[in-house]
Amino acid sequence: MLNTYERKDSVQNWIKSTFNDTLTIILLNNSHLTKIQAETLLIDNLAENMLDQKLGYEEKAKMRMSTKGVSRGAFNRTLHQANKNITASIYTIFFLGYLGILETPSLDEFIETSNKLAIYVKEHRTLLNSGVSELDDIKRAESILNLKKELISSLNRIVSRENINDKM
Repeated sequence: MLNTYERKDSVQNWIKSTFNDTLTIILLNNSHLTKIQAETLLIDNLAENMLDQKLGYEEKAKMRMSTKGVSRGAFNRTLHQANKNITASIYTIFFLGYLGILETPSLDEFIETSNKLAIYVKEHRTLLNSGVSELDDIKRAESILNLKKELISSLNRIVSRENINDKM
């Protein structure tokens, strides 16, 4: 079992690598979440799974990337703001559909891209946790890289669609 310092270091290294990922950068920069809110969500939702340990909000707050962490209250406020932004984003998509700005056929591309993203996440996790040969890892990594390129292309196609941009 890891001590507090090792847990913090492990989570912070994981967060750094996440924020250095091209797809993460694209998605985060175009979302309604700040980097701090995304970091807080990662810590709150995934740190326990990564460490396979139950963590209190006091310890989660100390895992933030700032040198001393933040107070539990600041962590919880940021978490609340992030959840509020996520909820607002979901309602925005439905609102645009209700107004006819996003028509039902255009949602098919969202669903297709969402499914690609789910496959990408699953394959990426499998690669990180795999115990297979290096050659298989290289093939899988190339496949994941191609899927990542497809995702970026799909995202660019969705947001640059004339029928959406012209109405907004």
